[in-house]
Amino acid sequence: MISDSTPVTDIDPAGAVALLDAGALLLDVREEDEWNAGHAPQAVHVAMGSVSDRLDEIPSDRTVVCICRVGGRSGAVATALAGAGYDVRNVDGGMLAWESAGYAVVGETGEGPGRVI
Repeated sequence: MISDSTPVTDIDPAGAVALLDAGALLLDVREEDEWNAGHAPQAVHVAMGSVSDRLDEIPSDRTVVCICRVGGRSGAVATALAGAGYDVRNVDGGMLAWESAGYAVVGETGEGPGRVI
């Protein structure tokens, strides 16, 4: 991947939403089956294992908010992106915290209710 030595700030779902409202990108790094079951409607999906190969799809000119199921994988990706010069945050508690906070989770097609697996 990329350098993984730069510390990253963890934020809660409300902090993530505030950043999204200000123009940040929500990057969901979970696997395809997790994404299909349920994701935040405004998220962009790039599975953790594909991030290095798809860096050109992740804008470096805006804040990136990384999210996974509980925050571990997204924390690793956020650290790597920070090492590559990105302004990045990690959602502590991931999609489980997002869902628990009452934020929308949609299914595979982006419509209807989804669920976090």
